[in-house]
Amino acid sequence: MIIGVPKEIKNNENRVALTPAGAKELVRKGHSVYVQHTAGINSGFPDEDYVAAGAQILPTIEAVYDIAEMIIKVKEPIESEYALVKKGQLLFTYFHFASDRELTEAMLHSGATCLAYETVEGPNHSLPLLIPMSEVAGRMSIQEGARFLEKPQGGKGMLLGGVPGVKPAKVLVIGGGIVGHNAALMAAGLGADVTLADISLPRLRALAETLPKNVKTLYSSTHNIEQELPTTDLVIGAVLIPGAKTPHLITREMLKLMKPGSVLVDVAIDQGGCFETSHPTTHAEPIFEVDGVIHYCVANIPGAVPQTSTLALTNATLPYAIRLADQGWEKACAADPGLQLGLNIVDGKIVYPAVAALYPDL
Repeated sequence: MIIGVPKEIKNNENRVALTPAGAKELVRKGHSVYVQHTAGINSGFPDEDYVAAGAQILPTIEAVYDIAEMIIKVKEPIESEYALVKKGQLLFTYFHFASDRELTEAMLHSGATCLAYETVEGPNHSLPLLIPMSEVAGRMSIQEGARFLEKPQGGKGMLLGGVPGVKPAKVLVIGGGIVGHNAALMAAGLGADVTLADISLPRLRALAETLPKNVKTLYSSTHNIEQELPTTDLVIGAVLIPGAKTPHLITREMLKLMKPGSVLVDVAIDQGGCFETSHPTTHAEPIFEVDGVIHYCVANIPGAVPQTSTLALTNATLPYAIRLADQGWEKACAADPGLQLGLNIVDGKIVYPAVAALYPDL
C-alpha cells in the first residue's frame, strides 16, 4: 500500500503521525511510505531519519495527498485540506466529528473512508488510540492550569501545592477516565487538595484504592459540583462519551459561584466541551475570560509536547496502521470488530451511530 504522512498544519500542532521507526516497519513489510518535507522536524525527526528508514520525502502536502492510498495524520484535516482528500482514500487520524459539522460535511462530500482513532475499541471496550494522548492531556491539564493560576497569567496568584503554613490550591477533576485519572495523579503529586468526581461508583471505588490520599472522590451531580465550586481554584473538565458530544457540566450561571482568577481547563473541547462557556482555543492564544474565570480550551493540548506525544501515539497506532496496510481497511475491519468501530464515514455515509444521531439531516 502507498502511505502518505502529511505535515500537520493546524495551529501549533507539532506532532507527526509516524516516527521514522514506524516508517521502517511499514517499508520492511513491503509498503511505500511518503512523508512531506519537514513533517517530523518539530517532533525531533528530520527528513534524513525518514530517508534512512526507507521512506521517500515529498515537497508539498498536495503531493502527499495525491499519491497516497492511506493518509496517516494526527489531527483532522482543516479547511485548506478538504479539497485534497480523494474519493476512496483511507484517512486514519483523530476526527472528533461530533463537534465539527463543517468537517463532517466535507468528508462526506469527499467520498473518503474516515477511520477515527478516538472510536477504535480494544477487547475490553477501552479506547487504545485515545489512551496515550489522554494520558498526556490529563497530565498537561494540571501543568497548564497551574501556570494560569499565576497572577501574571491572569489567575488568582496561587501555588498549586502551597507551602508549609499555607494551604494548597483546591483542584476539582470532573470525570474519572484516563484524562481524569492522570490529572488527579499529577495534581496530587504537586501537593494540591484534589477532588475527583464521576458518576460511576465502581470507578470511584477503584480510583479511591489506587490514588494518593490527598485525592478525595465525589459522586458527580449538579448539586455536588455546585457545592465544590465556591472553594475550588482549578477545575479540569475530563468527561468523554465516545464519538458523541460532551454534556455541559458547568453552566454560565454556575461560574458565578467561583472566585475571580479561578481556572477552568476543558480537556473535552474536541468533543464540544464540558463547560457551557467553552470554545476552542489554540496554543498561540490559549485562554479567554468569562465572568472573571480563566478558560483554557486548547483543542490539541499534546501538541505542545510533540516529542513525547508523537512517540506515545505511534506506539499505539502503528500496529493498526500495519494491519490496515497489509490487509486493506475492509478485511482488517472485518477481522477486528474493535477496529471496525473506528469507521465513522464510508463512501459518503455516516456509519458511526453516535455521529449519525447528531446529524440526522446528513
